[in-house]
Amino acid sequence: MSAIIEIKNVTKEFKVLNRREGLKGSLRDLFSRDYKTVRAVDNISMTIEQGEIVGYLGPNGAGKSTTIKMMTGVLEPTSGEILIGGVVPYQNRTKNAQEIGVVFGQRSQLWWALPLIESFRILKDIYQITDADYEGMLKLYRSLVDIEPLLHKPVRQMSLGQRTLSDILAAFLHNPKIVFLDEPTIGLDVSMKAKIRTLIHALNREKHTTVILTTHDMGDVDALCQRIVIIDKGKMLYDNDIEHLKGFFGAYRTLKIRVDGDLKAQAEEIGKALPDCAVSADEDWISVLVNEEKQKVMDVLAQLQKTHRIRDMQLEEISTEEVIKKIYEEGVQ
Repeated sequence: MSAIIEIKNVTKEFKVLNRREGLKGSLRDLFSRDYKTVRAVDNISMTIEQGEIVGYLGPNGAGKSTTIKMMTGVLEPTSGEILIGGVVPYQNRTKNAQEIGVVFGQRSQLWWALPLIESFRILKDIYQITDADYEGMLKLYRSLVDIEPLLHKPVRQMSLGQRTLSDILAAFLHNPKIVFLDEPTIGLDVSMKAKIRTLIHALNREKHTTVILTTHDMGDVDALCQRIVIIDKGKMLYDNDIEHLKGFFGAYRTLKIRVDGDLKAQAEEIGKALPDCAVSADEDWISVLVNEEKQKVMDVLAQLQKTHRIRDMQLEEISTEEVIKKIYEEGVQ
């Protein structure tokens, strides 16, 4: 495999005005030169091979969107080098745009009042797709999903799931080398999420397209990503595969118990009694994350049985979501 994305020591800084409070402060800000420098991306380096699906993860404000904007050519880095398919994206925006596809949030690239097939025809002309390649992509789409009911339906009449599905198809239509997907399954039901994940995986396999996925849905990560990159406060925390990541936390187990009464109140009580464990509650279960290097699960269970009447219990391996949450909070040592 050959590298399709090369990022070397990239930093992006913004000048932000130190704003004052109140009306007088707002008027003074009009003429102020009191700026501070904010480093959104801090000396990041990575190489991504052709055909990889990479989860680019981090909490809100970590610098993910800034990195994506630099890769798509919208922003120029303050320092460092970026090559996308051998092209400097911010110096060759037109050429770079021909080689990438994007689905950003809920901002559709389809024409609102037109049927989907008309949006596809417009994109065919914009990207100068040959008739043979265009028909080939439609044939591939028909083999992967049932698009016939959507082709002649105006985009404004589609459900959120249908529109997201159509946006992903539009992003792959010109057979780009790289597709950037920002929260592609946000707000969708379980069935539509599964359908879109299957579609992305199939298009990656059939066309060998590199996919950069930013998401907070760990279901997307588990279903699609062979590799994840995690950043926080602009710095890279992790770059490797998911199984390697879980190896850092191999001693962790999640003990889930079901008890009578107010689960949240009891979870707080258990958290105070077990300071070395992370305790949380949902509608049905209290979850206790146990590090077996410090404390055995059976010892924790025995301690809980002394103070609570446990009606049911489950023992689970640590989930990807819990691993990534711990990295956000603690980093990788």
